[in-house]
Amino acid sequence: MDTKELLKKVRKIEIKTRRLSDHIFGGEYHSTFKGRGMTFSEVRQYHFGDDVRNIDWNVTARYSEPFVKVFEEERELTMMLVVDVSGSGLFGTRNGFKQDIITEIAATLAFSATQNNDKIGLILFSDVIELYIPPKKGRSHVLRIIRELLEFEPKSHKTNLENALSYLSRVMKKKAIVFVLSDFIDEDYQRTLKITSGRHDVTGIRVYDEREEEIPNLGMVAMQDEETGKRIMVDTSSRAVRKNYSRYYRERVDYFSESFRRSGAGSLSTRVDESYVKKLLGYFKAR
Repeated sequence: MDTKELLKKVRKIEIKTRRLSDHIFGGEYHSTFKGRGMTFSEVRQYHFGDDVRNIDWNVTARYSEPFVKVFEEERELTMMLVVDVSGSGLFGTRNGFKQDIITEIAATLAFSATQNNDKIGLILFSDVIELYIPPKKGRSHVLRIIRELLEFEPKSHKTNLENALSYLSRVMKKKAIVFVLSDFIDEDYQRTLKITSGRHDVTGIRVYDEREEEIPNLGMVAMQDEETGKRIMVDTSSRAVRKNYSRYYRERVDYFSESFRRSGAGSLSTRVDESYVKKLLGYFKAR
C-alpha cells in the first residue's frame, strides 16, 4: 500500500484502539499486571488511619509529631507482543481477516501498556523470526509497531511457534508480560512454552474463524494451503474427508488449550466476528 493509505489505516486503528485502551483497558491492565514491588516516595505527616508500621521514627523525633513514609508501586514493566504473520492469518469470512483482528488486539494492548508508562516490544514470526523491535516507550514507538503489523511482508508463509518462543527467551533476559497472538495451527511447542512461562508472564490469544472448524459439503472444491502454497482438489461431499479435517482442527485447538494450561500460562480464544473487547476484559478480571 502507498504511504498515504498506510498512514490513514494507522490513524484509523490508533483512534479505535486508543479509545479502548484509555476508557476500558487501562485500569484493568494496570491492576492485572503488577510492578516489581514498592519504592519509597516521600515522608508526610501522619493521618488518622495510616499504617503505624510506616511511621518514620527519625523524622517523628526531629519534629515532635508523627510522620509516615509513603511508598509507590515500582511500575515499569515490559510488554512483548509475539505475533504470527504466517499465511494462515490471511483467512477470514466475517469481519475481516484473522490478521486484521490480531493487529487491532495488539494495538489495544500496546496503548494500554503505554498509558501505564511501560515499554513495548514486537516479534513478528512465521517459521523464522521475521522482525524484532526492541522494547521502548511512547506513542511514536507504538505507531511504528502498528505500521509494521499493517504493512510487513513476511519472507515465509509457514509457522513455527517453538522457534519464536526460543528467540523470545534469548532476547528477553528480564521478566516481561508476553502476549502471543496467533491462530495456533501448529504443534510441538509445549516444552518450549513451559520454559518461557517459567521466566515470563505469558498469555496466548487465539484468533480464529468459525469456517475453519469444519468443511461444508460443497462437492469438489479447489483449495490452497496459504502456508505452503499447495493447491489440491478436495471432495468435500466425502463424510470421511470432512470428519478427518474436523478431527485435525480439533486436535490443534486442544493442543493449544492443554499446552498453555500445563505451562501455567494464560489463554483465551476469540472469533473474528466476536467482540475481542469482552474476551480481554473477562480475561483480565478473572486473573
